[in-house]
Amino acid sequence: NNSRGTADMIQYDPGRWSIWFAFSLHGSVFPKAFVWAGPCSALSMILHFCFQRSPEISNRMGAGDVGASVLAGFTFILGFLVVFRSQQAYNRWWEGSTLLQQLRGEWFNAFSNLMAVCNQDPSKRSDVVVFQHRLVRMVSLMYCAALEQVSTVKDQEYDLLDIADFDVVSLQYMNNAHDRCEVCVQWIQRLIGDANDSQVIKVAPPILSRVYNQLGNGIVNLNNARKITEFPIPYPL
Repeated sequence: NNSRGTADMIQYDPGRWSIWFAFSLHGSVFPKAFVWAGPCSALSMILHFCFQRSPEISNRMGAGDVGASVLAGFTFILGFLVVFRSQQAYNRWWEGSTLLQQLRGEWFNAFSNLMAVCNQDPSKRSDVVVFQHRLVRMVSLMYCAALEQVSTVKDQEYDLLDIADFDVVSLQYMNNAHDRCEVCVQWIQRLIGDANDSQVIKVAPPILSRVYNQLGNGIVNLNNARKITEFPIPYPL
């Protein structure tokens, strides 16, 4: 569940012809805007009626000049806020999408490199199979934990590869950890180190260090994406 209290993304249903979508109140700002606009509109109608019935009041107050100036200022501010808000929202959405795609690419490259450098010696086949099964399940678990950190949907149910054989104590530790994704990364790094020591993977040190760098780059991209989720725009518009 979404325990951070952040707002969920609104799912719009435009329908078949996208006609009634323009009149839908779901996800619309009209109800809140009407709370402020309704009384102001009623007051404007009353003042307009009074000025039409008593022109001397309008002339004495200079309502025409003042009204034009106020309307011009209000129109400018409203237009600026709408454009600024829309631009910021689109920029944050695009940045988040880009970071998640980069994260996926970094981790996929790291996983692909490890699968490619497994030892081909027949005597190591059983150890290689165990390593590959552990690796693919840990990467799946790591990516699931990453999506949970940046997602704002209420029902966070993501597909996982079979983790039934994982140590129960370790899974409980991960669930209670402050950052589950970082725990998964540490497990994967330890798994890679053990596989390298036991010759389950045969790879030159520069190539292996590249795998570690790709895992680290993925975490950096994840933290940048979390910035968008956990730090909203500091002032309401």
